[in-house]
Amino acid sequence: MTKPPLSPEAKSAAPADTEAVDFIRAIINEHMAKGTYQQRVHTRFPPEPNGYLHIGHAKAICIDFGMALEYGGKCNLRMDDTNPCKEDTEYVDAIIEDVHWLGFDWDDRFYYASDYFDQMYEYAEEMINQGKAYVDDLTADEIREYRGTLTEPGKESPCRNRSIAENLALFRRMRAGEFPDGSRTLRAKIDMASPNLNMRDPVMYRVLHAEHHRTGDKWCIYPMYDWAHGLEDSLEGITHSLCSLEFENHRPLYDWFLIQLGVHKPQQIEFSRLNLTYTVMSKRKLLRLVKEGFVSGWDDPRMPTLCGLRRRGYTPESLRNFVAKVGITKFASTTDVVLLEHCLREHLNQIAPRAMAVLDPLKVVITNYPEGQVEYLEAINNPEDPNAGTRQIPFGRELYIEREDFMENPPAKFHRLSPGSEVRLRWGYFLTCTEAVKDAAGNVVELRCTYDPATKGGNAPDGRKVKGTIHWVSATHAKDAEIRLYDRLFVKENPEECEEGQDFTANLNPDSLTMLKGCKLEPSLAEAPAGTTYQFERLGYFCPDNRDSKPGHLVFNRTVQLRDTWAKIAQKEAPKPAPKAPAAEAPVEGVALIGIDDFAKVELKTAKVLAAEVVPEADRLLKLQVEIGSETRQIVAGVAQFYTPEEIVGKTIVVVANLEPAVIRGVQSNGMLLAAKKKRNLRLITVDGDIPSGASIG
Repeated sequence: MTKPPLSPEAKSAAPADTEAVDFIRAIINEHMAKGTYQQRVHTRFPPEPNGYLHIGHAKAICIDFGMALEYGGKCNLRMDDTNPCKEDTEYVDAIIEDVHWLGFDWDDRFYYASDYFDQMYEYAEEMINQGKAYVDDLTADEIREYRGTLTEPGKESPCRNRSIAENLALFRRMRAGEFPDGSRTLRAKIDMASPNLNMRDPVMYRVLHAEHHRTGDKWCIYPMYDWAHGLEDSLEGITHSLCSLEFENHRPLYDWFLIQLGVHKPQQIEFSRLNLTYTVMSKRKLLRLVKEGFVSGWDDPRMPTLCGLRRRGYTPESLRNFVAKVGITKFASTTDVVLLEHCLREHLNQIAPRAMAVLDPLKVVITNYPEGQVEYLEAINNPEDPNAGTRQIPFGRELYIEREDFMENPPAKFHRLSPGSEVRLRWGYFLTCTEAVKDAAGNVVELRCTYDPATKGGNAPDGRKVKGTIHWVSATHAKDAEIRLYDRLFVKENPEECEEGQDFTANLNPDSLTMLKGCKLEPSLAEAPAGTTYQFERLGYFCPDNRDSKPGHLVFNRTVQLRDTWAKIAQKEAPKPAPKAPAAEAPVEGVALIGIDDFAKVELKTAKVLAAEVVPEADRLLKLQVEIGSETRQIVAGVAQFYTPEEIVGKTIVVVANLEPAVIRGVQSNGMLLAAKKKRNLRLITVDGDIPSGASIG
């Protein structure tokens, strides 16, 4: 079935349109065809305002708002403020900012769960009058004890068979504030022997004398999430309640409440949560990082919070693209952070203005350049965007270059500056080093060089070539800056993997932040606007810190490096396997080598390789992020002896797509590559031409 076309305002924010249809779209398409919900699509994003949103929430936001946009529907933003002890207007404001930043809007459909407290209370009395709810005197511990286990049924509370009149009177006294906190609850009367523990007389209301951030002290009883959640969706006319998998077992309870009340019932559809390597998503753990000073705050650029990612220089477009590539699935998995960084680099490469900065400056004096003279060289702002134009860079007798771009006694293939060698200055001239000036300790503190005036723009009239190009800034015009080099917050893919007696904080990366003072920037960066990420040529992507950077005190954060260095680090640190005696050839892990008769048994699809890296401690394995239609998967395959990561990225390959997830050398893999093998040579089956990813083969 063809999906409805995207409305013009949706195209910039909705997930990428592809021919492949995930299970959520399949359900919506079926509803649209049958006229269910009058062919409406009305979703909602319902965060609890008790913390800052993180990248896991970004997936839910993009799905909730994106589906509504794609089908010409509506999406509400609702604060699920049923717990007054943990909620704050600070979080409300932050959530609003984050959702808007991601590119979505809710028009006039901004709601709170507390908007419906009166209606929820009336519904609760209706449940009591139907004999389907009762006031219980058991404590929280006793309720837990009476609940039973997965293998044993629960026990009925002694209060379960109170009369309707007694329950109604007690519930009204609960509301009037006559009972202390925790002394009584209102529970649904369902089935204490249900195999679904959520159906064993769940609590609907608890006594809680706490001031609410919106309703003040009007209420001293508050609805439980399981009671409120479905009612909120029903009252707002939601058609498709999209939520993560942990709510799957709660769906029968939500439906039961709505059926008893005879009110509108949305279709709840669950999808897998987003998990990332080298990242923790738990609010409790993130709060601990903040409270115990492991990070500077919720918006620390190392945090996975949306405000932290924004401060680091991530773009909303890159996050939306990342969510689209991850896709929508039902199985729990962990996405490699390499894919997130790939999406970020891909977008920044297209939009980021280029600039030059020197992080570890070494002074250069051009002895044959006139003293006091300044000229301006033309530099392209973004070679990927012809409309970005050019800028003028000042050039003079004294420059700064990176200290690592000079070596007094260079090894072979060092194509930067050394005594007697010639390099190209980016956008400038050929430069030759004639002398290295040292201090009393023998450290090089200054270089004396000459330039060739005929090579302006980087080309020599006589046709001679230089192999190296280095960046620089004018010493006279350079702006001082503090540069903060951010890296991954944890050193292990799974931060929870730690030794006995330790916790996830044992895996914190001690080098996740390096602060550099006295860096030199080209003058165009003096007025760099907040929210703009630049490519510092040869160094990476950087943005002005939206808290600390100001005129006269420039602070830039590294957003991401130009290339992923972690794969190289992991490969370098992996222990070398001991030599083995020759053995018979074994099957290649993660690669399907099949005969022609087997083609009918497998689902073969095209897949584009987005990113690749060597699996640590398994130098024959590559971990690939591949795009299969609208879904991104991680596949592990033993092809590192035949392909480098650089060789395989960008190829369109063929994969076996209908396999159960497997774990290969401790890394999850969701599919296999198709390859051909002759003797000891293995080649992946690749596809040329305009065939899209996700196309079926055979």
